[in-house]
This record gives sequence, structure tokens and C-alpha cells, in this order.
Amino acid sequence: MHALITGATRGIGAALATELAQDGTTLTLTARDPRAGFEPLDVTNPTSSRALAKRLEGQSIDLLICNAGVYLDKGHALETGFAADLWAETFAANVTGVFLTIQALLPNLRAAKGKIAIISSQMASQTNAPGGSYIYRASKAAALNIGRNLAVDLKPDGIAVGIYHPGWVQTDMGGAAAQITPAESAKGLAQRFAALSLATTGCFETWDGRAHPL
Repeated sequence: MHALITGATRGIGAALATELAQDGTTLTLTARDPRAGFEPLDVTNPTSSRALAKRLEGQSIDLLICNAGVYLDKGHALETGFAADLWAETFAANVTGVFLTIQALLPNLRAAKGKIAIISSQMASQTNAPGGSYIYRASKAAALNIGRNLAVDLKPDGIAVGIYHPGWVQTDMGGAAAQITPAESAKGLAQRFAALSLATTGCFETWDGRAHPL
């Protein structure tokens, strides 16, 4: 199996690479900044996405994990935070970046009748909406929407799409007080990816296998 993980240098992306490698999965790992062992990919740059697709031309991708993302409005106050440039930067990474990566790699996914896993968040939920983090929440809700619509359009191609809440994870983004380790999250997510099929395409699930409210 060939899996591609965006944003794989640290946190959940790096943990997923470690988890999948244990099963002998062939990995293509991407990083925003060039570094040894990683394919360069800036998901906010359409030229970068197209260049990656060109380098991978002719290679089937069984699993594309859209993990790269940012959380730039953490802790902002409603009255003074959430500057316009942060909206643009966040959506470029968390929404447009997800779509452009999938779009660029469609030939590779179609060749394998592969799977797409979009790492969203419980903060995408409209049912569970406790307030705050407006930019991040909106971006993850948009990523969820993209995933569910792609599930419809790609089903005739045999491509299943799943959207996942990775848990509250002890990463730079999640903080030291988070509930689970990156390794625990990755192990559960890998099981979700393995279970994903055309019968469950469009699912929004937690890392430990529960259906998440939309």
C-alpha cells in the first residue's frame, strides 16, 4: 500500500507515519519546507501542489491523508482578535489546501481506487458549538463540508472519503494538557482508515471509532 501524508514532520502527521510504517506501508511524506526524506509541499500554493503531482505522475496512491493545517486564533478575544489576515491564512491551509491537494492527486487516487482521509476536528461540529476559536472552527467545518461533498462526487470512481476528529492530542497545537498522545491518536486513526469503504464514505468519525455529530 502507498500512503501520502501531508504535514508529516511532527505531531499527528509524524505519528501516523510511524504507525503506518509498522504495517509495511510505502510512505510519501510531505513538508512545507524542503528537508531530507520529505517531498516539498506547501498546501497553500497551487503551484506546489501541481509540482508534487508531476513528481508522482504514474504512481498509484491508496491512501491520501490530508493532515497539514494551522490554528492561528487560539485564545483570541472576541472583541480584539480574529484579524482578517488570519482568516485568509487559515482557510488557505485548512480548506483550500485540502481541496487543491486532493484535486492535484486525483489521477493517482483514481489509479488505485484509493481512500482520502481528511483530518478535521470536533470543532467542525455545528451541533457541539461552545463558542470561541471562530477562524479555526469555521475552517474545520468547511473541510468537513468539502469531504462530505467529495464523497458523493468520487464514489463512482471507487474512492472513499472519510473525515476524522483525531482527539485532543498532546501536540504543539493541542497543548500538554491534552487527553491522548500522538501515538494513541495515530493508532486509532489508522484503524479508521482501514475500515473506511464506499459503504461508509462521507463519515465523520472520532479517532476511536465513534460517529461524530455534524
